[in-house]
Amino acid sequence: MNRTSIILPQLFKGIALFTPGGDLIYCIDPSKQGQWHLNLCTALQEILALPEPPHFLIPGYTATVDRWFDTSSQDYKTVAEVYPAVQRYQPLLNAIFATGNLVWQTASWQEQCCNPAIVETYRDQFPQLWENHDLIVGFEKKELLDQVISDLYRQESVSSPVEEDQSSYVLRLFVSGNSVATKQTLKTIHQLLEEGLRHPYTLKVIDISKYPEQAENNQVSAIPTLMRVWPQPVRRIVGELGDLQRVLQILATR
Repeated sequence: MNRTSIILPQLFKGIALFTPGGDLIYCIDPSKQGQWHLNLCTALQEILALPEPPHFLIPGYTATVDRWFDTSSQDYKTVAEVYPAVQRYQPLLNAIFATGNLVWQTASWQEQCCNPAIVETYRDQFPQLWENHDLIVGFEKKELLDQVISDLYRQESVSSPVEEDQSSYVLRLFVSGNSVATKQTLKTIHQLLEEGLRHPYTLKVIDISKYPEQAENNQVSAIPTLMRVWPQPVRRIVGELGDLQRVLQILATR
């Protein structure tokens, strides 16, 4: 078991992110100003050598706890919420957040974001997440502050039509083979998403030359095809993806 030692402050917000295999990474934020899910995804990517941050685990594999001082009762209050997929880990959550025998509230299930069938589609690409490494890692805020500042600077310097919507995006890119054109498409899409889409996102690249059934199942008739699976409605961009502003506008349209 790999676990860092953290001294809990009296007032804090705690965020935990689990993997399907049962590993855990969490953060304790005394300022209660940050939502650390994306940073935990990035840290999990580094620890498990994942191809990209596993944003698709949010929010279905998360838990949050908030501890504050109630001036009316002159006492400390704690509210804790956990999603059904990781509800069985309440004793572990109580241990890392020092919340005693607190009974955690069950978060409302969001079928669009927490659909087990959608999460399962990532098993082949992220097999490490379905393995149990007996991993418990805690990050203090100071360890992630530089990354957050960097992210905020990037967001402030990039113009995007989807600034205020914080929902995550699930995208699929259909290509064929490992040609120069395919490499250029991947480079273009990566640039678009990193510089223009100010949202957490997961991009799944599907090579229809290896998985032709995926083209049929997703009604893909030409390549490249970029599909926005979530948020709904589903949107497709077929063919030329070089006009980044046009592609970004289509992705952002509700």
